[in-house]
Amino acid sequence: MLFFHGRSGPPSRLISRILQSVALVVACSLFVTLAHAGVIRGTVTDPTGATVKGATVVLTVGKKYVGTTVSAADGSFQFVTGQSGRFALAITAQSFRQLQTEQFYASRNDNIERILVLAPEWVRESIVVTATGTPLPQQQSSFSTEVLSPLDLAFRDDVVSVLRMQPGVAVVQLGQRGAQTSLFIRGGDSNAAKILSDGATASEMGGIFDFGNLSTAGIQSAEIYRGPNSSLYGSDAASGVVSFNTPRGITTSPTLTFNGDVGNFTTFRDQLELAGSRNKLDYYGTYAWLQTANDLPMDQYHSGASAANIGYQPYANLQLRGAAHYTVDAVGVPNAWDFYKIADDRKESDQNLYMTGSLDYQLSPDFHNQVRYSGARKREQSMQWYPAGVCIPTGTCDLPVGTYPAGNFYGKNVIIRGANGTQVTGQALLNYSTTNYSIYPNRLDLVTNRDQVLYEGDFHFTPHLTGLIGFHYENERGAEREPVYFINDEAERNNYDYLAEVHGDFKGRFFYTLGGSLGHYTIIGTQTSPRFGVSYFLVRPRKGVFNGTRLNFNFADAIREPTLADQAGSLYTFLLDNGGQDTIEQLHIPQLQAPTARTWEGGIEQGFLTERIVFHLNFFHNQFGRQIENVGAGLIPQLLPNLTPEEQQELEAFLNNNGAFSLIVNSQAFRALGIESTVEAGIGRSFFLRGGYTYLDAVVQRSFSSDNEAYLNGEAPTYNGIPIGIYSPLKGARPFRRPPHSGFISASYAGHRWTFVSTAAFSSRSDDSTYLGYSDLDQGNSLLLPNRNLDHGFAKIDFGGSFQWSSHLYFYGQAENLLDDQHMAPIGYPSLPFNFRLGIRVHLGKAGQ
Repeated sequence: MLFFHGRSGPPSRLISRILQSVALVVACSLFVTLAHAGVIRGTVTDPTGATVKGATVVLTVGKKYVGTTVSAADGSFQFVTGQSGRFALAITAQSFRQLQTEQFYASRNDNIERILVLAPEWVRESIVVTATGTPLPQQQSSFSTEVLSPLDLAFRDDVVSVLRMQPGVAVVQLGQRGAQTSLFIRGGDSNAAKILSDGATASEMGGIFDFGNLSTAGIQSAEIYRGPNSSLYGSDAASGVVSFNTPRGITTSPTLTFNGDVGNFTTFRDQLELAGSRNKLDYYGTYAWLQTANDLPMDQYHSGASAANIGYQPYANLQLRGAAHYTVDAVGVPNAWDFYKIADDRKESDQNLYMTGSLDYQLSPDFHNQVRYSGARKREQSMQWYPAGVCIPTGTCDLPVGTYPAGNFYGKNVIIRGANGTQVTGQALLNYSTTNYSIYPNRLDLVTNRDQVLYEGDFHFTPHLTGLIGFHYENERGAEREPVYFINDEAERNNYDYLAEVHGDFKGRFFYTLGGSLGHYTIIGTQTSPRFGVSYFLVRPRKGVFNGTRLNFNFADAIREPTLADQAGSLYTFLLDNGGQDTIEQLHIPQLQAPTARTWEGGIEQGFLTERIVFHLNFFHNQFGRQIENVGAGLIPQLLPNLTPEEQQELEAFLNNNGAFSLIVNSQAFRALGIESTVEAGIGRSFFLRGGYTYLDAVVQRSFSSDNEAYLNGEAPTYNGIPIGIYSPLKGARPFRRPPHSGFISASYAGHRWTFVSTAAFSSRSDDSTYLGYSDLDQGNSLLLPNRNLDHGFAKIDFGGSFQWSSHLYFYGQAENLLDDQHMAPIGYPSLPFNFRLGIRVHLGKAGQ
């Protein structure tokens, strides 16, 4: 037995020391654990960059709850995880819409930092990338960018109708579903917009892109940037940029989704999707098939579209990703049915592959780097088996080549009526005969191959200043082949771009962007493209009737590369090779050059009722110079005065029959100024309303047709004394197919089980041509109509909806063109009448994990 002598203190002192030692060991252990545990921290801000205090932040891994916290006075939050997995954050705050972040992988030792931007509760605000090259809230960008959300694309089988719901945009489809479709942004030409698929340039050489065969399969969202942006994206971004993005797998277990629907005009569509994620890997894949008979003879259309997106994140600061889209389609090309009432026997088919591979590396919290390879392989075949039409004079279409008089194939006797009230009657030339040097069957092949390498690095010097530098290399190979006419035009281009840009803010009120690029292009030489933009909050967003006033201003220069057809069909080169030097000097015909664009833009954004309503108003002034203009085959022989009349007639027939219906020259200039207005409103959390109106005042300032056609022909073609531009607009007129008035209205409801989307797009009449010059029975111009207001205005109203029967079964439907308006296409091309589809969606998997 042990006894303690003396004072009674020692036993209590010993216990105290033991407890202190245990506490020290626990503290050290906790310190060591924290030192090696993963940390997820960040800052919660509103769209202007102001921090949000008191936001609830929830961290999950898969479907498992990890923890919750509240943002501090400076908007900061932090979690200590101590585990690996695919994490996600959910943030809620009063007067803001709940934000659910994309999943990200983090190991137990990683430190992750996120800046979370909350959107207003009642309207939609998005993070955009296209305008500045780095993610930025819309309210911090001075540039005009719209975002297409998954709800906008829901129920749709193509993007044509969705693109009509954008300010400053005119969509022109030459026929019915699957027909060639072009996009005109703020008055620019149809090939003046850069089209991107996951960052890969998707257009042909020179910017041509057909939206008619672009399926919504594998497209989660899109950004439409209005304005020149060659400083970031090089040539072809002369009037805007359209960027499509592929979905990513987010569920922690595989999910399989099937959509199947049927509709009138023998329309069928099926789509299968597989998506998911596991630890460091996420994956997505889809395939869709669409076929329809359309409403015209020889106009069947089918399309198969597939897409894949695979990401691998070995470390929190390193991500590898690969994505690809591949489509095959074929559509009949009955030609301008209203001009002939006989369908042409022609088919167009495409095989398009877009692919990207990227490496994103966060070298430090302030320095982000991306290296990306992107490629495109585009193939287009146009095939005609026989010359449709009526032979006139009868029996003269199969005589020996060069026989006079030679017959051709014409349509039926029709009345051609313009929206301007004018009309003509006659039979229009549909196909040239074998007597006139044509060969049947014939096939035209167009090929575009592109490989690109990109490096971009952005560095945050301070929380209020970011710099971006980059280098782009592009190799393009193109070919145009028509074997029966011995055409085999090929071109290869190597293009380089060096870019630099800074953007930042002063005290979360004044935001700015300043940048530019220096590019060297094989065909157009060295070019520079500067741009500048500022945005200023005159009144910051706040509670009240008037709760936010923002002003913005932008300036930019841009260029466009000529297409392969432009390069092969240069009027300057043709005249130079055929003894037309005197004509070149007399008419000041230049060598092939790069078309240019310059934009000045200013606008205001105003919020009402605590941002339940947001109104945007933009004014823009675009100047397009050195634009490419067509010179018709009927005029070209007259530019060679050394030829006899018989030789000129023979040359015209040869050009037409070899597909050279026109040659090109950089002779056109026009300005396009206008006003864009949009209003967005939220009613509760489920209803969203949006509308817009655009006024476009575009005027041709210089035109080859005006300057030289009248001089060469003695007089220009007229209709009762009204001058007519056959192939391009005359000086003082509007550019073709760009309506002065357009608008849209949309309303959507997204409830627990029901979803509805109703849209309406409107357009006024626009200028155009029948393009039937030298195409009547006497090879004359009696089938031309005045250009002014030749195309009809239209209203297109669509309605779609879905019902969730259970977590695994949905029913949906889509009805388009409820007014049965067939004037949405240009004159001569009837649009698809009222059409609908009804379908089911089957979902297998644990959604929401």
